[in-house]
Amino acid sequence: MKLDLSPESWGRVILSTVLGTSICVAAAVYVDSFNFANMDDAGRVRALLTDVVLPIVLAVPMFLFFTGKLRELAIAHRHLTIYASTDGLTQVMNRAAFSTLVDAYLKDVHASAGRAGGALLIIDADNFKAVNDRYGHDRGDEALIAIAAAIKAMLRAPDIVGRLGGEEFGVFLPGANADQAERVAERIRASVSATAFAPAGTPHELSVSVGGAVFAATLPFADLFRVADRQLYAAKQHGRNRVEITPIVGNGTALVAA
Repeated sequence: MKLDLSPESWGRVILSTVLGTSICVAAAVYVDSFNFANMDDAGRVRALLTDVVLPIVLAVPMFLFFTGKLRELAIAHRHLTIYASTDGLTQVMNRAAFSTLVDAYLKDVHASAGRAGGALLIIDADNFKAVNDRYGHDRGDEALIAIAAAIKAMLRAPDIVGRLGGEEFGVFLPGANADQAERVAERIRASVSATAFAPAGTPHELSVSVGGAVFAATLPFADLFRVADRQLYAAKQHGRNRVEITPIVGNGTALVAA
């Protein structure tokens, strides 16, 4: 079994303590060794015992304390990073974290010749204002949580989902082609429609409209988002609770929907 030496692990604490203490013992023995020639056998034994025991007694608690504190700081840093990048209500990524990750992938595609493209889906809850107006914002929050869960349930491990604001979500599908993006979008739409939502005991059907853009060439996140958002607008205009996906032809400022 591989030893976990991550900054948050006890393995690193123990290893650092052992190595640090060993160095202290070795240094004490080395410094004292210059006096060994002037000592008798009993004196050398006493000196060696002192050189070993004293560093262990002093160094082990010191290294455990300081490396333990470093571990606590690493854990706290990870928690802060998660909090800073997670939407507090739906527990998916917030807009800043989502756009940063997608932009990093797009730059990686640009740097890696032959790297696969992908797809961006923009998902918007239909007639969501009516939920808030009729049942209150607390029930609206419950609906958003249910929608986020329905979206996440339809995604693969490498896919990225984030809340872009209000009742709008983004899903990024690395390496997906047009057919794959269409299937995922339809699964998400159907999953949300099948979600049970009954505020105050009254069944209320949830639905989403999905707009998507599929790319193969390098392009910035803002351009990809703009095309996907236009497709979302088309889905809304064509009756809601539907999917509109388009491949992108061109790059940079020459982006057009195919």
